[in-house]
Amino acid sequence: MGPRVSTSILADRLTGMIGPRASVARGVLDQHGQSESHYRSLPPDIVVFPETTQEVADIVKLCAGAGMPIVPFGAGTSLEGNAAAVAGGVCFDFARMNKVLAVHDSDMDVVVQPGITRKQLNAELRNTGLFFPIDPGADASIGGMTSTRASGTMAVRYGTMKDNVMALEVVLADGRIIRTAKRARKSAAGYDLTRMFVGAEGTLGVITEVTLKVHPVPQAISAAVCSFDTLHDAVDTAISVIQSAIPVARIELLNDVMMRGINAYAKLGYREAPTLFFEFHGSESSVAEQAEAAQAIAADHGGHGFAWAKAPEDRSRLWHARDNTLYAGLGLRPGARAVITDVCVPISRLAECLTETRRDADEHGFTAPIVGHVGDGNFHMLILIDPTKPEETEGAKALQARMVARAIAMDGTCTGEHGIGLGKIDYLTDELGEAVDVMRQIKTALDPDGLMNPGKIFSGGARE
Repeated sequence: MGPRVSTSILADRLTGMIGPRASVARGVLDQHGQSESHYRSLPPDIVVFPETTQEVADIVKLCAGAGMPIVPFGAGTSLEGNAAAVAGGVCFDFARMNKVLAVHDSDMDVVVQPGITRKQLNAELRNTGLFFPIDPGADASIGGMTSTRASGTMAVRYGTMKDNVMALEVVLADGRIIRTAKRARKSAAGYDLTRMFVGAEGTLGVITEVTLKVHPVPQAISAAVCSFDTLHDAVDTAISVIQSAIPVARIELLNDVMMRGINAYAKLGYREAPTLFFEFHGSESSVAEQAEAAQAIAADHGGHGFAWAKAPEDRSRLWHARDNTLYAGLGLRPGARAVITDVCVPISRLAECLTETRRDADEHGFTAPIVGHVGDGNFHMLILIDPTKPEETEGAKALQARMVARAIAMDGTCTGEHGIGLGKIDYLTDELGEAVDVMRQIKTALDPDGLMNPGKIFSGGARE
């Protein structure tokens, strides 16, 4: 890597390469420095909008020669500041690389560009009888979901991105283009490079193509809502449903605070108590059987009735409310910002972790709605703070630190879905110790100059 060239020189070179698809306009830069997280805006120096893999490779080579950091950008949700340009540099916005490249119906897989969002993909698949089930709530890009190892509400049935990404095309830091695997459903050929890039948050390379498993659209779908007197009762119900081998597609927990938020946000009238949202997929008969079994288990744990949502419009309204818990939570304290954090623990420890975390938030005076993918032990907390009061920000960070320490002590993880990004770098070392040094060695081998999304997962970066 040579000395870092000036932004104006690199911008001129990029304009010569891709014309107006290289931008230094202040509004464009600011847009790409923001996210749904509570971190301050960290805009890049230049934003590029590539259209092909070869363009990505050519721009990466140009950036490498100029000593300029490279930051991939999808839809921009980035709850841990995953796409923040902490060292400036060039932001690669993949909005123009949003095509379905191939649909293999009989093999039940698709090949897509990274900029396509999950809703766009499912719209493209509508007439095939197939769908892509990973649903993190936001209409995230497939590239971003791959880079953060996303999951979401249907992971309990269909797995996470780790389980559904079959192969990748990646541009490395030196501009080489590699493919990590073929389309075979299993392989014992060498290192599993696909899994290495899934969850790497753009620190090892730039993803330019993703091969995904897709699944048959279920013949029948039914959803239900059931409330409980305590978090323990709700979590025990979820665990019993999983242990009874009921193939539930979604099983989501919202605590009483979050239920108050979504009632106001979505104009619903649910009981403001710990509540489970269920969804069942399958044939008409199997869905009915699953629902009856889950309802019986809920009744055994003091569940207050099942409110059914069988019509598509009713299910859509239900899951729209669930998917917008961030905005529903923010409505509980107008003007607040949310410190959003997640952990994941073995399901046998989930009730304990949840109740201790809720007690901790209450004791320190925070409004902190909780929502959880309880089928796999993952839950999220929105700590609502007044951004003008530094003491609230510090208190929220301390609350998050205790929540993470609690999860790690229970043999859990500091993040089930959001990734490490900026916010959980120290916690990664707490969780994995010397294994983090191995990750650093891999990073150094593939990106010796530290240009690929610097400052994420590990401290340090191209400007330091």
